[in-house]
Formats: sequence, structure tokens, C-alpha cells
Amino acid sequence: MRLFADTRPLKYVNFRRLWLANIVTVIGAQMTVVAIPAQIYHITGSSAYVGLSGVFGLIPLVVFGLWGGSLADVIDRRKLLIISTVGLIIASSLLALIAVTQLDNVWLLLCVFSLQQAFFGLNQPAKGALLPTIIPLELLPSGNSLNMTVMTLGAVAGPIIGGALIPVVGYQMLYVVDALFLATTLYAVMRLPALVPLKQPDTRSGFKGVIDGFRYLGTNSVVMVSLLVDVIAMVFGMPRALFPQIATETFNGPPAGGIVFSLLFASLAAGSALAGIFSGWVSRIERQGLAVITSIIVWGVAMSLFGLSLEFASEYWTAALIVALLGLAVGGGADIISSAFRSTMLQEAASDDMRGRMQGVFIVVVAGGPRIADVLHGTVAEFTNTTVASAGGGLMVIVLVLACALFFPTFRRYRVERGGEQQSRTSVT
Repeated sequence: MRLFADTRPLKYVNFRRLWLANIVTVIGAQMTVVAIPAQIYHITGSSAYVGLSGVFGLIPLVVFGLWGGSLADVIDRRKLLIISTVGLIIASSLLALIAVTQLDNVWLLLCVFSLQQAFFGLNQPAKGALLPTIIPLELLPSGNSLNMTVMTLGAVAGPIIGGALIPVVGYQMLYVVDALFLATTLYAVMRLPALVPLKQPDTRSGFKGVIDGFRYLGTNSVVMVSLLVDVIAMVFGMPRALFPQIATETFNGPPAGGIVFSLLFASLAAGSALAGIFSGWVSRIERQGLAVITSIIVWGVAMSLFGLSLEFASEYWTAALIVALLGLAVGGGADIISSAFRSTMLQEAASDDMRGRMQGVFIVVVAGGPRIADVLHGTVAEFTNTTVASAGGGLMVIVLVLACALFFPTFRRYRVERGGEQQSRTSVT
């Protein structure tokens, strides 16, 4: 019985190079993830403004994520990755410039954040679509798990480092580090071979290509429901927009950054990282639909536990913090397992000429859901409190996912037969 993460995908040179580059890149990205909401809350003192960043991130992510997906099915994916990575470096540099010049204008900050999310939207569909071309299909669950483990380990280190450094060196240093670390991914991408998709005669880009992608998605109910349950989990169950307010008001942290603020972000990622390290079993699971449903229910329970713990912080500060961090960690572990199976479902189900568009839809759902959650949780907390927003959201996740399991038995029964290892299209050495 394999317990630790399956490292066989690292035998393939292109996967290994990208994976190693992501180790430092994700740390820089997660430092930026911490810096932006902290900077917005520092400027405005309002969780509603932090939640508004979800709107500014979601719109460009949807537009450019879908467009990037259609482009990834008609042009060299390597070139698209190079262009979008350079764009991300430029966006992080602009964020650093705003911080250095002390332009405390929340609208300018939100606009540059939108630019960053536009390039992210262009980047991710091509990155997701290339995975089945550089490792065997048999290893897709393991490859996805390894990628997500790196992301979550970086998400542990990034918030801890970033949150601790904000009061010391300011926001600008975090943005500068992000730009420098992105250069490692740029190098890895430039070393890739040409990745021209296997186009069909009727493959189209732009708006028509996006429509074709949605039509294709409508023919596969399993993939469609996998996206639906993720929307439910993220929109109702992701309370990250509340972290600045919770750290400051509930746990008496400083108005900008601080250790509790860092721990809230890091605990969610730490649980994901731990689950990823011990994910050797994921490649053996055949009933993937049931695995996704179970993981998301655990996520909802964990977020409810997190929210309820806040109610007792005034009397039992230490115990409430421990329970809150534990809830986030358990939720993070459930999330990475769910994500690994959902990514594999999508990559296995889509043909190469449609993978870019399917990844575009996937990225919009995966990254867009939390941004809608930012708006929802920030607004609900503004009119009620952080306990209602987070615990209530977790309860909604449980109810809605159970409803999906009831109304979509095809997804609940979905399974994959695991046979011998298939051949890869790339060299092992």
C-alpha cells in the first residue's frame, strides 16, 4: 500500500522542471495573495472592500480564462505560457511600484490586481492542458496531486513569511519577491518543446471557440457536475475575505498583517499540504465521483467548525484559535483531495483539441468561485458577523452537495478502471 505521494511523474523531464520551478513561484504568489487583502483592509478598514477585490479579480479571470482556453486549443501552448508569465511579472512589478510610492488608492490597487488576474486567466488553461501531453494518462492523478502539494506547501510558507514581513518591510518587498520568483517559471516554460495542440478542422478560437467548449461540456454530465460541486464548495465555503477582520477584531491582531493573520491563511494550506504528502492512495481510487462528494462534505463540516469557533474567542481565546486553525487545516486537506480527482476527471474526459477550453472553464470555476465567495462573505459579515458568514456557508455546502449527490446519480457512481501504465508523448530522461 503506497502511503506517501506518488513521485513517478517526476521521471519525466518537462514535468519535473515545471514542478521544481513552481516550488519557489508559489511561495511568491502566496505572499502576494496575503499582501493584497491586507493592503486593502489597511487602506479602508472594511471587509466589504476586501470582498470587492473578488469582483475585480473575477471579471478578468472569466473573460481571459475562457479566451485563454480557446487560444490554448489553436496556438502553441508554450508561446502562450511565455507571454502570460511575462505579463504576471509586469503586474507584480506594478503592485510593488504602487506600494513603494505609497499611493494609498484602493481603486488603483484593485485595477492592477485585475490586470494580474487577466494574465493568470491566460496562463492557467495552457498549463493545465499540457499535463496529459508530458506524462502518461495513468499518472494524471499523481501528477495533479504533486502539483497541488507544491502549491499548498508554498501556500503555507508564503502567508507565514508574507504576514510576518508586512509590518517589517512593507507590501512592496512581497511584490518584488513574487516578480523575481516568477522568473524561475519563465525559464522552465522556455525550456519546453513546442506544444501545438492536435486541432480538428473545425477548431475555432475566440468567442466562437468558447461557445464550442460550452457545447462540448454540455455533453458530459460527469464533468459538468464536478464543476458544479466545486462552485458550491468555494462560493459558500471559502471565508478567506474575512481573515483580516477575524485576525484584527476576533484575535486582537495588528491592523496590517501579524502572526494570527498569517496562520489563518497558512493553516488552510498546511492541511492541503499534509494531505498531498500522504496522497499515494489517490491513484488507486476508482470511484472518483463518490470521493469528490465525500471530500466536499468534509470541507463543509470543517468550515462550519471554523465559523463556530469564533463565537467563543472572547472567553476562550487560545482554544478558539486552535479549533479555528484545525478547522481550516481539515478543510484544506479535503479540498486538495477533491481537486486532484476533479482535475483528473476533466483531463481524462477531454480530447486534446478541447483540453484548453475545458481547462479555461475549469480555471474560471476553481479560481472564480473563491472570488465570488469574497464578495458574498464580505457582504454577509458586514450585515451580520464573521461567525454567521463562515459557519452558515459551511452548512450550505453540506446541504447543496448532498442534493447534487441525490439528483445526479451518474456522478455519484462515476468510476475509472485503472489498468496498465500508458505511454507518454515525452522523454523520460
